[in-house]
Amino acid sequence: MLMPKRVKYRKTHSHPKVQGYAKRGTSIAFGEFGLKALEPKWVTARQIEAGRVAIMRHVRKGGKLWVRIFPDKAVTKHPAETRMGKGKGAPEYWAAVVKPGRVLFEIEGVTEAVARQALSRAAYKLPIRTKFIVRDEV
Repeated sequence: MLMPKRVKYRKTHSHPKVQGYAKRGTSIAFGEFGLKALEPKWVTARQIEAGRVAIMRHVRKGGKLWVRIFPDKAVTKHPAETRMGKGKGAPEYWAAVVKPGRVLFEIEGVTEAVARQALSRAAYKLPIRTKFIVRDEV
């Protein structure tokens, strides 16, 4: 499971509404094919891992994969049946803040058909709409 080794602050501010478009990480930098986010959302470490496993299972030994997002935001929760107040809850899971336009996964070393199928399987595991993109050769 992805999570930071250490953080400056254990509990981060919430800001559940993710606004605006991604400023960086919007184009393919490493591989040939990619999966781009079309919606804003928090993507949990479990969802990222599920997408990664789905891609690797499909491509088997061929291909190289890059995960371009990292869950560095601690999301806190109170225990069930706890009254209001008593401070902020304990960290429950880690999430990556994803904005529209952000490349989530990149893959190379496989054909376009295999990459399209693998990335569509990963897209099923994510809570956002995504788009398959190809590196444009200049």
